[in-house]
Amino acid sequence: MRKKIIYLDYASTTPIDSEVLKEMLPYLKEKYGNPSSVHFLGEEAKLATDNARKKVADVLNCLSEEIIFTGSATEADNLAIKGVIENCKLSRFHRGLTTKSEQIENCHIITSMIEHHAVLEPIKALEKQGVEVTYLPVNKSGIINISNLVKAIEENTVLVSIMYVNNEIGAIQPLKQIGELLQEINELRKKSGVQKIYFHSDAVQAVNYLDCDVKKLGVDFLTLSGHKIYGPKGVGMLYIKKGTPISPQVLGGGQEAAVRSGTENVAGIVGLEAAIEKVKSQKLKVKSIEKLRNKLISGIIKTIPDVQLNSSIKNSLPNIANFSFKGAEGEAIVLALDQKGICVSTGSACSSRSLEPSHVLLALGLAEEEAHSSVRFSLGRYTTSREIDYVLKILPGVVERLRKISGYSAR
Repeated sequence: MRKKIIYLDYASTTPIDSEVLKEMLPYLKEKYGNPSSVHFLGEEAKLATDNARKKVADVLNCLSEEIIFTGSATEADNLAIKGVIENCKLSRFHRGLTTKSEQIENCHIITSMIEHHAVLEPIKALEKQGVEVTYLPVNKSGIINISNLVKAIEENTVLVSIMYVNNEIGAIQPLKQIGELLQEINELRKKSGVQKIYFHSDAVQAVNYLDCDVKKLGVDFLTLSGHKIYGPKGVGMLYIKKGTPISPQVLGGGQEAAVRSGTENVAGIVGLEAAIEKVKSQKLKVKSIEKLRNKLISGIIKTIPDVQLNSSIKNSLPNIANFSFKGAEGEAIVLALDQKGICVSTGSACSSRSLEPSHVLLALGLAEEEAHSSVRFSLGRYTTSREIDYVLKILPGVVERLRKISGYSAR
């Protein structure tokens, strides 16, 4: 029989908050109307989505019409990236600036080497179609250099997509500085009649801990997800700054201001709103989570030789710690801990079943062998000191046993 689960994989998903679930339940049972219907049940559902949109907008300090609900953060990322590039292509063609075959070659995207696959994959797909892409390197802490971004900007640059926080190592990017820089550049470009550079950020990991005021950050697009903030899976959202041109990626009945068609997930949207509202009241727990994270880091370093911390304590979220355990496979550590009731991961949950080494850790300068030996611990709202004590009791023996099997001799 499995022991009580110790969950240290909050960066992959979070348990739904009981109060959030309570808010959702009526829209899964008696308030089941379609927001597009004109009868009472439909109007009731529409009112719920409108209220949720307004409350989410209040948290992000934007207009309610700037919030578009989606089926996931991945969909929101794709909508922002592909939507702005396709619109740019169309507008250039219709203004007669390019021939149809040249449309796509006239677009340039700047992103980082450590983005989530939800950003990298649509960008790579566009790159195959001819879009020019610059992948910015990061330092050992996973942070881009602003000067490299400046050097990468070309006259045909139309989009910069930089994640707010990295999901594997917790690195926090200087988003506000990037926003201010792009604003200055765009003011000069406007005077010269040059295409504006739009700014997108995947802020999925940031909302629990950082200020996501879109005006302060200077973004044109911001992506969020319900299940990373103790809300439901299957719902995300995209902030789109008013007046920003974008081509829809899902066509149909014209829901969500005709930007994202499809019957709205009313219960999910209500859950997302309830979760993001509750985040505000949970900010005081950040220090306690950080204290537990630091206890885990110091405990692992003290008890296990030949271990490398891949997360920066200063420039990262207070809940993520990524380690490389030399001589032990990360996947084997995860499975061994799972047998003891401890849930952790080797990196992004979206690609943890892949045999490829983490592109994030390789970008930090780690060798493939070091990347394969990595494990991510991510704490959350319900993590306790006793749970950390148990992990520190079990982990050293797991690593020692796996090293003996591989023939590795620790110093």
